[in-house]
Amino acid sequence: MLYRKISSEIEAYLRSGNGKIMVVEGARQVGKSYIIREVGSRLYKNFVEVNFVKDDETKGLFRDIHGLEEFYMTLSMVAGGKLGDKFDTLIFLDEIQHYPQYLTMLKFLQEEGKFTYIASGSLLGIALRNTTSIPVGSIIRRQMYQLDFEEWLIAEGWGKEALDYVRDCYRRQVSLTEAQHVNLLGEFKKYLLVGGLPDAVNTYLETHNIVRVREVQENIRNLYKEDAAKYEKESSKKLLVRRIYDMIVSQMENKKKRIVAKNIRDRKGDRFEWFAEEFEYLVSSGIALDVHAISNPKYPLSESVHKNLLKLYLNDVGMLTCRLYEYNIAPVMKDERSINLGSVYESVVAQELKAHGHDLFYYDNAKNGEVDYLVNNVAGMTVLPIEVKSGKDFTSHKALDRFLANKGYHISSGIVLDNEREVYAKNNITYMPIYYVMCMERAEIPKENYIF
Repeated sequence: MLYRKISSEIEAYLRSGNGKIMVVEGARQVGKSYIIREVGSRLYKNFVEVNFVKDDETKGLFRDIHGLEEFYMTLSMVAGGKLGDKFDTLIFLDEIQHYPQYLTMLKFLQEEGKFTYIASGSLLGIALRNTTSIPVGSIIRRQMYQLDFEEWLIAEGWGKEALDYVRDCYRRQVSLTEAQHVNLLGEFKKYLLVGGLPDAVNTYLETHNIVRVREVQENIRNLYKEDAAKYEKESSKKLLVRRIYDMIVSQMENKKKRIVAKNIRDRKGDRFEWFAEEFEYLVSSGIALDVHAISNPKYPLSESVHKNLLKLYLNDVGMLTCRLYEYNIAPVMKDERSINLGSVYESVVAQELKAHGHDLFYYDNAKNGEVDYLVNNVAGMTVLPIEVKSGKDFTSHKALDRFLANKGYHISSGIVLDNEREVYAKNNITYMPIYYVMCMERAEIPKENYIF
């Protein structure tokens, strides 16, 4: 069984007796149902799972229910022998977005407290957009992603001591030994090929065969496209969602890497805001990560967003390398000089930062150029610029230099992530190996500042 960090959070929630209902969100195939099933069935005598997608495809027993009594009656029809009370019975409402009325009903289920509930959904952002009454005070929303790099290492057999050692080296800003570096960078490159989608990871662990892994990734890619057809009623929007989704990979090979409105339909004059719903679908469904442009960085970054400049990354780096290199592992594993891994490295950094709680932004200034990522430093109430380098020219970064030289920004330091082993600081820039991104958690406010 693959270790998932979120399992401890789910278990803590279920043990706490918190009156609110946890709703676990995330893209399809990231392992939401599996981990809830594992934790829930372990903690509760009675574990009842209701999958609304499967219900709709079979008898549709829960399809047209809008009241509690109807719900309880139907629940007893399918699981009457497994229903106790809120202390020994967990009801898992899976794919809750498929029957949106249950999002509203969660408030009343929580208030009545007949059983304990947990829910999950893969397109909740879309469903909540169309829900008339959102149960804000009754639910706890938690985002789940595919395996991050640390979870990958655990799947590969790394123990707690080894992971703690790497984290300690990151905190102290020291280098690993040459042998340790080669080992960890090798694992990182394998992660670039396989990614973190559980089915792909399990297939790799079982077969070590890239062809089998790519088959899994292609199936998931097709599933994501089918989802767009299900949840966008207008046929024109379905086509545009698929078009933009397919464009993500090709845009990654461009210098700017951002989505250009005129390229979506090959029509001059098209405006970015005309496709707002399509972008929202891709991001809300979890199959794409959005990175917004900032031209004048100030903390917090969300107040300085340029609405019409946007980069999109695939939610999983393995899906990207599947499209770029198919069955050929050499471009990644053998570090071929003719191959530029810049887009792959940028993608995995976006994936890791997002999984670690960061909102994603990038610096875009007509005069100064681009810096790959800007993240909020909550504890320091400032902004941290991050540049990602995959080649030997990692010390060349004019845009980052200009960014830090601008006294008006009041930002004194930055980070360059590269392939090299050594960690060192020069001219207010800290250089560190790319795999240290696994340690870049969102900085929290010190607890002594909680009281006022």
